[in-house]
Parts: sequence; C-alpha cells; structure tokens
Amino acid sequence: MTNLPHPVGHRLDAETLRWFAATAAGLALWFLLYGQLAPTASRLAGLLPLQPGGHAASAVEFFIYDTPKVLMLLTLVVFAMGVVRSFFSPERTRALLAGRAEGLGNVAAAGLGIVTPFCSCSAVPLFIGFVSAGVPLGVTFSFLIAAPMINEVALGLLFALVGWQVALTYLGFGLLVAILSGWVIGRLKLEGWLEPWVRDLRTAPVDFEPSRLTPVDRLRAGLDAVRDIVGRVWIWIIVGIAAGAFIHGYVPAEMLGAIMGKEAWWSVPAAVLLGIPMYSNAAGIIPVVEALLGKGAALGTVLAFMMSVIALSLPEMIILRKVLTIRLILVFIAVVACGILAVGFLFNALFA
Repeated sequence: MTNLPHPVGHRLDAETLRWFAATAAGLALWFLLYGQLAPTASRLAGLLPLQPGGHAASAVEFFIYDTPKVLMLLTLVVFAMGVVRSFFSPERTRALLAGRAEGLGNVAAAGLGIVTPFCSCSAVPLFIGFVSAGVPLGVTFSFLIAAPMINEVALGLLFALVGWQVALTYLGFGLLVAILSGWVIGRLKLEGWLEPWVRDLRTAPVDFEPSRLTPVDRLRAGLDAVRDIVGRVWIWIIVGIAAGAFIHGYVPAEMLGAIMGKEAWWSVPAAVLLGIPMYSNAAGIIPVVEALLGKGAALGTVLAFMMSVIALSLPEMIILRKVLTIRLILVFIAVVACGILAVGFLFNALFA
C-alpha cells in the first residue's frame, strides 16, 4: 500500500515532461514558420496578376505578409501572458488592491492592470468587486484605464511590429495617464456619483486561496487564453490589417503627413475624437498604427489615436453605464482624454 503514491507521481512527472516537450516543439515550429513569412508573401504576391510596385500590389503584399505575422505574434504573446496571468486571478488582484491608499495605490493598480485579465465584458463585475472590497474609487479607475490600454497584447505587438522604442514609450506614457487620471478622479471625491446600488455595497473582507496550480495547469491556462482571446479577436485583426493595407498601398504619404503630421496642431485632438466612437481592441488597431507610422504620421498623434480607441471606446462606456452615472462617465472621459492629449502633444514636441 505504501508504494501506491509513487506511480501517480511518476505519471505526473511524465505528463509535465510531455507538456514541456510539446511546448518547446511548438515554439521551434513557430520560429521556423515566422522566418519564412516575408519570402513567402513576396512569392505569393508575385503570382497575382498585379503590376509590380503598383498600389494594388503593395496593398496585397502588405495584407498577405501582415495577416499571418500579426496572428502568429498574437498567439505567442497571448500564450505567454496566459501563463503569467495564472498567477494573477481577479480575486487575488482585489485582495492586493483592497485598502490601498491613493498615490501608491494608483501606481500599484496601474501596474497590476498590465498583467491581469480585463476586457470590456469584465468591466462591470471587476468594478463591483473592487468597490465591495474597499478599493478607493481613484485606485479602481487607475486599474480600469491601465488594463485595456496597456495590456500585454498591445505591448507585445508594438514591440514586434514597430520597435522597442515605441513600445517602451507607449508603456511609460500609458502608465502615466492611468496613474494621474485615477489620482485626479480620486481627489475629486466622486463616490457619490456612483449608481446608488453600487454605492450602497457594504465593504467586505477579501481573501483568496493560495495558488495550487501545477506547471501543466499554467501551460493549459496559456492554451485556454489563446483559444479565448485569439478566437474572439481574429476577425478584428484581419479588418485592421485590411485597413492598414489600404493605407499602405493607396493613401499618399503627403496627405497623411498633412493630416496627422507634427505641423498640424489640431491633429492630436482630432485623432482623439476620431478614436472614441471606434470599436477595436489593441490587436486590431496596431496594424493600422503600423501603416500610419510607415506613411510618416507623427508618432504622438498616432499614439493618442491608439490610446483613445482602446481606453475610451463607446462600447466600454455603454457597459460601464451599468455602474457609473452619466456625469461620472463624462468626468472619466474628460480626465483620460486630457491625459491622452498631453501625451500626443508632448511626444510630438519632443521629436519635432
């Protein structure tokens, strides 16, 4: 009887080794295929009856190359962050933020927003959970701003597609907007502008079970994240790449520079206003960002547009209306928009 546990342990060890081996093989295949994307796209575009170097040929080659590239990058980033997210459940996040004071609490909330699960559909339950856990309103808003705007998909794709400088800049300015916006909202003491049923929630103690996930569980969490996130956003990515391909092939660089260049002072507020009614996630908007930058658009203007699309989208505001009064939503939009405008103007001035 005392020997019974040993076969179970051996089976678990063997299963872990199989998962590690399969993961290593999958990564090797990923890098092999990724390295062949550019020449394959060129060959496929050359087979089409299009004039070489023409607008249509340029747009089609951009689409053929970027579609698998962005989807493969998205899959890799989402898998990696799905594993990381297995260490940060929503309950654990609530417990970490509960009782945090403003200032340091805003910094902690914005930092946690980068690695914790968040999307528009989870805004309401997360907000309610934070309020019931006693998280200050300003700290909660720092998290709600940072989580969609500075998520790991955006950073990973920016790094891979337009370079580490842009990704690092977006990270720094995005965190600054989330921290300062949350701090300002907290200092305004607007708890009375919550919906009454949310305001009346009693503060409850928050606890969470220590993580007992095995390495295999965490790898499975990565695969689940790929199935969930990539399965939901792939169509938006293709739409975004198609828009980027059109810009790349047909929009003259001179016209785009006049509209979104550094010299047009009104381009930053126009980009923010244009982004608010749009609906896209980070993965869907980044191919458009790549194309805009390739055509000479000012980086500050493009980053302001991207932040506006992700952080101030109209569908998210509609969902948040369930827990926020209209005037609190308007304050939220105004504060975040001012932060985004500052980012656009400052970055355009620094690189003028």
